[in-house]
Amino acid sequence: MNVRHYIIATAGHVDHGKSSLVKALTGTDPDRLPEEKARQITIDLGFAELKLEDDIHAAIVDVPGHEDFVRNMIAGVGSIDLALLVVAADDGWMPQTEEHLQILEYLGVKRAVVCLTKIDIGDADVAEKSIRNELRETSFADATIIRTSLGDQSSIAKLKEVIAAALSEIEPQRDIGKPRLCVDRAFTLHGIGAVVTGTLTDGVLRRRDKIVVQPRGANARIRSLQTHGEDVDLATPGTRVALNLPDLTAKSDVSRGDVISLGDFIPANVIDAMLRMSPRLPRDLTLKSGATIHLHHGAARVRAKIILRSCAALHRGEEAQAQLRLHAPLFAFIGDRFVIRDASEQHTIAGGVILNVGDERTDPEWLAVRARGMNNVDLVVASELQHRTWGMRSDLLRHSRFSAAEISAALQRLAERDEVFLAADVAVEIGTWKKARARALDAIDRFHAAQPDRSGIELSDLRAHLGDVVPVIVDLVIVDLAHNEGVQAGSTIARRSHRAALSSQLRAMADKIAKSLSTFDPPNRKEIEIDEAHRKALRFLIEHGDVAEISREVAMARKTFEEIKTRAIDFIKTRGGATVSELRQALGSSRRVIVPFLELLDRQGVTRRIGDRRVLAPQFDHAKLNDASRAHRN
Repeated sequence: MNVRHYIIATAGHVDHGKSSLVKALTGTDPDRLPEEKARQITIDLGFAELKLEDDIHAAIVDVPGHEDFVRNMIAGVGSIDLALLVVAADDGWMPQTEEHLQILEYLGVKRAVVCLTKIDIGDADVAEKSIRNELRETSFADATIIRTSLGDQSSIAKLKEVIAAALSEIEPQRDIGKPRLCVDRAFTLHGIGAVVTGTLTDGVLRRRDKIVVQPRGANARIRSLQTHGEDVDLATPGTRVALNLPDLTAKSDVSRGDVISLGDFIPANVIDAMLRMSPRLPRDLTLKSGATIHLHHGAARVRAKIILRSCAALHRGEEAQAQLRLHAPLFAFIGDRFVIRDASEQHTIAGGVILNVGDERTDPEWLAVRARGMNNVDLVVASELQHRTWGMRSDLLRHSRFSAAEISAALQRLAERDEVFLAADVAVEIGTWKKARARALDAIDRFHAAQPDRSGIELSDLRAHLGDVVPVIVDLVIVDLAHNEGVQAGSTIARRSHRAALSSQLRAMADKIAKSLSTFDPPNRKEIEIDEAHRKALRFLIEHGDVAEISREVAMARKTFEEIKTRAIDFIKTRGGATVSELRQALGSSRRVIVPFLELLDRQGVTRRIGDRRVLAPQFDHAKLNDASRAHRN
């Protein structure tokens, strides 16, 4: 059976019966602290397993309703599937009901069930009408309202049915291969080590996985996992999980607000976001650019300075881009949602969605494009390349809520639409690619025009011409040109249509040079390259294979070189080896030529030096040697 896992969180004003309702639904008392028992209010998060249909597994996070513990409440609703909004019939809609509603909307929660409690002591009709009015123009306008009384078990059973029906219409949390467990509890057990609990999102954790505590960077391994008190080997997204991390100690190595992850993700000290202030806020609440606030993300709470992009202050019902400069690093992904409370932590004043992480310099127009399509993977990938110009397919948007497979598929679609250039594991923004490619072709064309006698431009010179382009992109351009308009030969590249040619004057000069090199004892190259014209003529002969370049000092006509090579091989084979002196005399050459000539044969794997003698290398093709020898004798 394919079991779907969900997280439910309570929300509502203090003393409206949230914890009692959770106990009635699950049989578990979520209030675990002695102070909670004494004060009869929830101070910290409580958790309970809710048994529903066979294929639906749910966990309830019970959050505090008292205004002094809103920060704890936010830590519990960061990654939920369904809100259980609790309103007491005798009190009706209260200040913390309103604040919790705004927090749920800031965090992008779309589904809720409203539980009207204490109907035996309040006017349920009046309360329900008021609730429906308060929910108008919110994400929960169509939420089901269920009247309950703890003394009426049928109302609790009805509530379970409604919750099960609501969850059945919700897609389970996705596995994107980037597991994150936001730690909301951490403690140390003697002889066991640290134990942390949290809600697992975005991926799977397994026993013996090596994890990283973010943003601290501490490394550890998972010795065991539990979900609702049961040992498991694997935990999936949308489950409450307890991890035993024997290598760590609570508080010093891991604590509430940290995130358990896999891989080498980098925490951010700055994030760009789209902020929104609820239209339901009091008129006197504003958010000024430059203000210091508290940012709540998952179970973490970080002080930050807000820089608004396009206005001096944000008012209720408004939204704007902002950069948040964090006082401490935060482990966050593009697409994550967060809540902002003021410096005194008396008011929840805004919420937002993260558009980018880790960059201090970002363009507002680029961020606006991303903000308009945060759920469109093609748009987000295209915007990422627009910002960064290029990226490795395996690393692109790692800090996002898209899987590697989704990103790879988006790149393929964008490449098919000619919106990005994609080669192997590298993706390049199409404008950057076309500009670099055009500049490379222009450099090649200019080289051909200036030096028509040369077969092509040196790759090192082409790279220098594109010095301000990322080397990876230059390499891709060279490969692409070599398969299309260009042709690469050794260390040069040219237009495929280019044919090197000499002027009539240089052609006559080249013929004379070739003739002077048609001897086993040719003149030194310095004697030939007496000026730029002679250097150009000799270089042309070498590049076109008419002359063999033996060393910086020695060159020889190609036919002559092949002849002396064949004779040298034949001589060495016949004698079983030969010295420089013996070869010089046998070939009628000079030591000045024979020494670099033999060194070239050594590099080519034809000969091998043993002492002062040359022998044929063992790997040399003797069949070809025999053919060459017979050809020479004939």
